[in-house]
Amino acid sequence: MNRLDRIREQLIATFSPTECQLVDESHMHAGHAGAASGGGHYRLHIVSNRFEGLNRVSRHRLVYDSLHEMMHTDIHALAIVAVAPSEISQ
Repeated sequence: MNRLDRIREQLIATFSPTECQLVDESHMHAGHAGAASGGGHYRLHIVSNRFEGLNRVSRHRLVYDSLHEMMHTDIHALAIVAVAPSEISQ
């Protein structure tokens, strides 16, 4: 299983999201000092009931906590958009 799949699998197991878009943007950071560590750069858009009633900082903390084991090995940077289903326009 590749790195992207492992991250996505962990997010799905933790948040049971209705939407989980994870994009590997590592190629855009080639030559960046952080890229030398081997960790990737990712962009996440996730929708989950777990974020209901939480502010942005609390949501990001939940995501980082979920991926804690991967944060210093597989992930160098993670841009997060985390929303509750009630916040999506119908």
